[in-house]
Amino acid sequence: MKIEDFNIKSLIRPNVERMKPYSSARDEFKDFKEDMVFLDANENPFENGVNRYPDPRQATLKSHLSTLKRVPVDQILFGNGSDEVLDLIFRAFCEPRQDNVITLPPTYGMYGVLADTNDVGNKEVLLNTDFEPDIDAILNAVDANTKLIFLCSPNNPTGNRFEDKAIEKLLSNFKGLVVIDEAYADFSSAESWSTRLHDYPNLIVTQTLSKAYGMAGIRLGICFASEEIIEVLHKIKPPYNVNELTQKKALQRIMDENVVQKEINTILEEREKLLKTLKNVPFVAKIYPSEANFILAKVDDANKRYDQLLTEGIVVRNRSKQPLCENSLRFTVGTTVENSKLIEVLNKLN
Repeated sequence: MKIEDFNIKSLIRPNVERMKPYSSARDEFKDFKEDMVFLDANENPFENGVNRYPDPRQATLKSHLSTLKRVPVDQILFGNGSDEVLDLIFRAFCEPRQDNVITLPPTYGMYGVLADTNDVGNKEVLLNTDFEPDIDAILNAVDANTKLIFLCSPNNPTGNRFEDKAIEKLLSNFKGLVVIDEAYADFSSAESWSTRLHDYPNLIVTQTLSKAYGMAGIRLGICFASEEIIEVLHKIKPPYNVNELTQKKALQRIMDENVVQKEINTILEEREKLLKTLKNVPFVAKIYPSEANFILAKVDDANKRYDQLLTEGIVVRNRSKQPLCENSLRFTVGTTVENSKLIEVLNKLN
């Protein structure tokens, strides 16, 4: 879509467009690192490391992430996990009981949950048998009230990354917002769609520190979008949605990029080892290509194999209830020791 043809104001909910964001004490006085006496936020004055409110704009963390991801600071928003980011997108752009979104099963289940939570219609357009989006079918499902289209790429639970040309066609022909969930992008060799924000004003990219960065416990989700979209989301986000401990821990981790990359490389090596093993397991009928930190495999009897693995002390995910995923198990790539145990068990199961 051409920049001149896109009008973000036409997509914002009228009440969100009219509202004035809450202004916290830390919004009004930003020089928090100065040696000042802070008597403005009704905080407990006794220092314990977390007695002060955190920076509501997470300036230090954003600055470092901006350098790492090559995205301007004013095009970044953080959330309490990616789920909060996704929820903010719903709340900013989708009118309850009126608007709808499009999701592409099999995919991440929270898109549908958030649609239900926000009382927004969810049009499901199944991926094709190769787990690729059917762009013509998606565009045919669009109506005047379709505000968002969600793509998870690399996709969960299938592991494949969607073709660039398909996504480009969708971005160029849809007047709403296309949200690309890149939770697993660090395990793919392809470039992030965050590098294409200047090409597509209707593009939103979400990422997370939960997967490649190994920080699922601190709950930090990331949103990359145009400055205009980010400011809309800032209007409605809770003022202190990312706590001080999360900001500090995330900053430590992203500044240790060499260690993170080493872990990613190990996971990719272990993924290849696991792929080779699965190819020789008799009860595995099909292995799907993966650019994530997991492998989806079709087996003869998913319930039986799941229970067998559980008996051996190994928990995998049975994805058989997902569309197009009958008798499929999803194997997360673990450590070398964990994968060796999995491989040993797989080779002995009858």
